[in-house]
Amino acid sequence: MANETEKPEFWEKSFTEKQEMWGFEPSKSAVLTKDFFLGHSVKNILIPGIGYGRNAQIFRENGIGVTGIEISKTAIDLARKHYGPEMTIYHGSVTEMPFDKGLYDGIFCYALIHLLDSNERAKLIRDCYNQLTEDGYMIFTAITKEAHTYGQGTFISKDRYEMFGGVRMFFYDRESIQEEFGNAGLFEVTEITENYPFFLIKCRKNEQKIV
Repeated sequence: MANETEKPEFWEKSFTEKQEMWGFEPSKSAVLTKDFFLGHSVKNILIPGIGYGRNAQIFRENGIGVTGIEISKTAIDLARKHYGPEMTIYHGSVTEMPFDKGLYDGIFCYALIHLLDSNERAKLIRDCYNQLTEDGYMIFTAITKEAHTYGQGTFISKDRYEMFGGVRMFFYDRESIQEEFGNAGLFEVTEITENYPFFLIKCRKNEQKIV
């Protein structure tokens, strides 16, 4: 079965039917990332998978410029409705990055990377890293193997399962984080519980290039 979460139609249907499905409060991860970015003088960020903007607004309210990428046109329309037309949001899949030639002081990618397959995850990490300014930071949240859904559904490959009518999830542990982010300036991994247990993965760009 094809991975529905890799198709625009899946997210378009979700946002059309459920609209502001996560409410308007920013995630805990977004609040922590905002504090980190402010403490490190981050002025502009990219948010791949920006949705309808609930995690973007807290950065904007604190003087950080935000650019987004979103696969659902309905979600972009909702973001415009609630937060105004000023924010640049590219319409497309994160798998098609980059959408511009800009460099960003920070990148925040919330609960998205674990929906991709191994090649797509590697490309996303590489693409995000390449769009950072020197010494820029990128922060990802990813679901952990402590989630109650780990091991449920249809087995696809190691630590990856299909559930919820077509959603495919890869569940991270510290070993797989090291494997995937180790060459991308990884310097800190912490655990945070939201609707699922997540890892908060922090990387800093250095002279190293990812190929």
